[in-house]
Amino acid sequence: MKNKAFNLSLIFCSLMVLFSCKEAKENQSVEINTPQEVKKAEKRTPDVADQGFIDGMTGKVWHNYLEIKMALTRGDSKKAGDVAAGMADSFSQERAEMKKLAQQMSETDDIEKQRELFAAFTEKAGPMFEETLNKGTIYKKFCPMAFNNKGAYWYADVAEITNPYFGDKMLDCGKVEKTIKK
Repeated sequence: MKNKAFNLSLIFCSLMVLFSCKEAKENQSVEINTPQEVKKAEKRTPDVADQGFIDGMTGKVWHNYLEIKMALTRGDSKKAGDVAAGMADSFSQERAEMKKLAQQMSETDDIEKQRELFAAFTEKAGPMFEETLNKGTIYKKFCPMAFNNKGAYWYADVAEITNPYFGDKMLDCGKVEKTIKK
């Protein structure tokens, strides 16, 4: 009888330990990132919380613009095209030129063609970003070597240079031409 009670106690305790360990394991998650991984993740994430615009459409375009810039910087033509397709849907008829450029960016997987279209888009969208900014800071940057030394501008949410026209080849080529604060 004692042996049977002991066995039942042992089974009961084993089940308790088994279920409590399983529950603890399900609730536990540990992610270890090296400092390089953390820094890399920070560069990939656009932080649009620091900028505000007087209308929602410009805010959405700004967010998409930053995503496209980062995709071009990384040489990711698929991501740039996917984001450009979503951005094209944001435009009303009064911004038909920007809509067309965004659509063209979404329709090609040639990274160099996307970069050319991005430069043309920047020329059209830049004044809109500058005029409608009502909170935060944006930076207008210039790369003198882009497109066979013709040069090209882009806008960013941070002062650090990450060149969308050359990507990893010349990541820090360029300079801040203008700081726009509101």
